[in-house]
Amino acid sequence: MDTEKYEDTVRKEKQDGVRQNRISRYCDLVYYTSGINPELTLAMRVLKPEKPGYIKVGTHGWHMSIPDFQQSETPLSDYLEIDVDMRGRAYSDGKPDCNGWELYDVIDAVNYAKKHYAQYIIDPEIIFFEAGSGGGGNAYAIAGKFPDFFSHIVAQCGISDYALWYRDDAVGEFRDELDIWIGSPEHQEAYASRSGLASVQNLCAPMAIVHGETDERVPCIHARLFVAKAKQLGKGDLVTYMEMPGVGTQEHFGNATPEQMAAMADFCETQRRSHIAPVEIPRRGMMKICGYLFTKHFSVVLKDLDRVAELTYDLDADAFTVTGVQEGEYTLKVGG
Repeated sequence: MDTEKYEDTVRKEKQDGVRQNRISRYCDLVYYTSGINPELTLAMRVLKPEKPGYIKVGTHGWHMSIPDFQQSETPLSDYLEIDVDMRGRAYSDGKPDCNGWELYDVIDAVNYAKKHYAQYIIDPEIIFFEAGSGGGGNAYAIAGKFPDFFSHIVAQCGISDYALWYRDDAVGEFRDELDIWIGSPEHQEAYASRSGLASVQNLCAPMAIVHGETDERVPCIHARLFVAKAKQLGKGDLVTYMEMPGVGTQEHFGNATPEQMAAMADFCETQRRSHIAPVEIPRRGMMKICGYLFTKHFSVVLKDLDRVAELTYDLDADAFTVTGVQEGEYTLKVGG
């Protein structure tokens, strides 16, 4: 396919506000509507398996988008695989917001696939998430904002603390966007609301984390801090960490040998296949609300996504208490 011609077509369609799904036997480019902002049209690439599989969804890297659509007459995945084009990128409307509502776009994509690709899905309740780099940052945050949506999550070379990443940006290409999407890191609460490190106590889905020891783009301290905090909060049994010695330059997996890359892929797949079951939150407890929190039983949305609050709940007693923000500064909904 002529990539330049295709990109021109997509650009024109986006400007005109009229999109056309592109379908092939095993690969589709599909447009869907945001459930949070219905005026936005979003996009995803869907890879269809030869026979029904589980759902695996992911997001792309920081400066990236989903790959160009290509006709495929051979299966590219054993999963019903969903690659979400995050809002404000090549195919999707809106503006990036660094783990704000752009993470809900992932949930919308999965729900769309459950309805329109049901014949390719073994069990719609088993959903896996896997992504790296900027997508790895999404993985850390989505684990805390949607604690019982995914059966297993893989975070590769991800950002767990955006304020730390801003301060230690050795590559020198991320601060300008963080300034726009979040603001100055002096706004500590706004950065915390986007960072998975702030909501580790919400962790219910098992996670596999992979990071190169010498990664310059996203230093491995992001993985180490998340793992340490999970252990501190009694969540250590949910997290399995693989640090790759001597791996990482300005490329996340720079210097990695083919054997190391194969071991990483096997590690992620083995961990995922060991957790084929729906996840349930505890019947009572305390969770952080980093902008918003969605579970199968309730949701809390703060009026300002730059805020962080705390929820104490008891499902059996139907009791919910939000602290850290004033009444009227949040919306609580009980029920699925």
